[in-house]
Amino acid sequence: MVYPFLPAFRDGLGVPLETLARAIGSRSLVAAFFAPLLSSFAETRGRKFGMLLGMIIFVLGTAIVVFWPTFYGFMLALMFTLVGKVTFDPTMQAYLADRVPYERRSFAITITELSWSGAFIIGIPLVGWVIASLDWLAPFPLLGILILLAALLLAFELPRDLPRTSQAPSLWSNFGIILRSRPALAAMGLTVFSCIANEFINLTFGVWMEDSFGLQLVALGGTAAVLGAAELSGEGLVAFITDRLGKRRAIFIGLVVNCLAVVSLPVLGTSLVGAVFGLFMFYISFEFLIVSSIPLMTEVLPNARATMMAGFFTAASVGRAFTGWIALDIYALGFPATVAATVAFNLLAILSIRGLRIPAEDVLRG
Repeated sequence: MVYPFLPAFRDGLGVPLETLARAIGSRSLVAAFFAPLLSSFAETRGRKFGMLLGMIIFVLGTAIVVFWPTFYGFMLALMFTLVGKVTFDPTMQAYLADRVPYERRSFAITITELSWSGAFIIGIPLVGWVIASLDWLAPFPLLGILILLAALLLAFELPRDLPRTSQAPSLWSNFGIILRSRPALAAMGLTVFSCIANEFINLTFGVWMEDSFGLQLVALGGTAAVLGAAELSGEGLVAFITDRLGKRRAIFIGLVVNCLAVVSLPVLGTSLVGAVFGLFMFYISFEFLIVSSIPLMTEVLPNARATMMAGFFTAASVGRAFTGWIALDIYALGFPATVAATVAFNLLAILSIRGLRIPAEDVLRG
């Protein structure tokens, strides 16, 4: 919810937009540090334990800002909620990968990704209405209660699984597993560069829409719902064609279309309808490439899936942290500069695909 409502949080907290963007970058660095360590509990204590741990951390984050409604409380809330998410997500994906064959894994993981687009379509307009009706703080207790209810459901309904190893979790040993694998390093490069490219638009599209068309809270929420529809469409494409195409080929196609979409934004952005359509194409292509990459990541290090998936989220967090510190400075040069930066990092992501070869993918394509 932070991206489309950056202006609302800026006004509510009384801080400059640049300060807010850098706070978002800082939360990503914190998440990048803790994700491999916390997700390693999923190897030693079981996937269910790891998922519940992530949800508890998320709830703590929402509680912090409710009881300390200042910029620093907001910043801590961003950090805790993201750490909770990057603990939950890779553990959940590892849980699925343990149970679903690689050739059907894109479809299975896409089912869970529908929650992401559903949150955009339903949740973001709701958040916009809540902020407009109450204040910037109001969404946090609502989200905390929802996650707490979800954690209780998971605790009672999800079968317990056995740990994958008895070795105690270690931050540096988990990083070492990734650093010793060429495909894992290529996967990290793909993730870092593509997420940097995406974050340039994430951090600026709300400001761009406000500057260009004067959109206010509810209208921005409606725009975000259209982008949620784009993500839903991207996930649908993954479910039906990625397993058939092959994951690497699907990722390549997604990156190429993403470049074309962002290049079209300055032209389409002369009208509100054109701008929304350009953003729709940008987000559908990014969702297609990133969701196509998740099942591939689950097979890069099959003996340490939770660790590898935590590395995936760490790479994404590092990319977003980097962008948070420079995105608005580049946007200040003009929106075409943001477009150029997005394309440049997408091209680096395309180059990273060359090193991302794994036996399961070659068998599937062969």
